[in-house]
Amino acid sequence: MTQTGSIWLVLVLAFCAANLPFLTERLFGVVALARGKNLAMRLGELVVLYFVVGGVGLFLEQRAGQISPQGWEFYAVTGALFLTFAFPGFVWRYLYKPRQH
Repeated sequence: MTQTGSIWLVLVLAFCAANLPFLTERLFGVVALARGKNLAMRLGELVVLYFVVGGVGLFLEQRAGQISPQGWEFYAVTGALFLTFAFPGFVWRYLYKPRQH
């Protein structure tokens, strides 16, 4: 896979993973819960998925060559990007109210 392809793969995976907690009532899209999910569970799931996507990115970077050292700034920016990617799912779950006919 080319380096550009790896970048696009991580970005698309991050967008999908960031919206997954808000699009389904299942934990990580797999485990059915008897009582559903509240906001705290969704945010916890979002944090776990952030690290999963980060692991995929780290794996692809390692395959491409040397891993670059990252400071706290990198994690602050990628965390903010992940939260930005999660915005459509959050709006759909909590803010969107369909019109009553």
